[in-house]
Amino acid sequence: MSKIIHANTKLPITLPNGSRWPHTIFLKNFIDHPNIEIGDYTYFNDFRLPVDDVRQLLVPYLHPGAPEKLIIGKFVQIAHGVQFITSSANHQMDGFSTFPFAIFGEPWASNYVAKWPNKGDTIIGNDVWIGHEALIMPAVTIGDGAIIASRSLVTKNVPPYTIVAGNPAKVIRHRFDDKTISILLKIKWWNWPIEKINKNIPSIVGADINALKNAERN
Repeated sequence: MSKIIHANTKLPITLPNGSRWPHTIFLKNFIDHPNIEIGDYTYFNDFRLPVDDVRQLLVPYLHPGAPEKLIIGKFVQIAHGVQFITSSANHQMDGFSTFPFAIFGEPWASNYVAKWPNKGDTIIGNDVWIGHEALIMPAVTIGDGAIIASRSLVTKNVPPYTIVAGNPAKVIRHRFDDKTISILLKIKWWNWPIEKINKNIPSIVGADINALKNAERN
């Protein structure tokens, strides 16, 4: 029977001396938050790990009871220093001041009822690579297979299998032609049973779309 790496493994990388590498974690096993959903095998590599509160490091402004969610798919690769800035970080901007008086309690809290802006959920697809110190802004959707370059500031939606870079992030190129992308989005290999993924890794990481289509049927 072939070996299986389980999604509930906390530290998935074993060093040659048999110890566990402490800076790469399967993320879903470290964040338990009602507003955050994380898929299997999504990892976070950060050289500040281990820390007591991974959520605070990665998603600093999403508090319990907030109206928005952060949804991250399967097999997402999140590099050192990445942060997700969710809608709860926003200040009210339609008045003469953006100062959040209400959060500081009395006497300010009862003098004004704040109308906090809520742009919506942040959604990260499957098999997305988010590079070193990238910053993902509120209510962005990043499509399956996208690549976010290091230190990019992502303020707009990113289509599937698209590479973006810069501040603000702009499209550099599509990873594959439209036909190939369409097939990849139909196959959705990340939803296969892990045993099937294990068997077909050469097809998954290769650039032979026919091989991947054959793997889907087998």
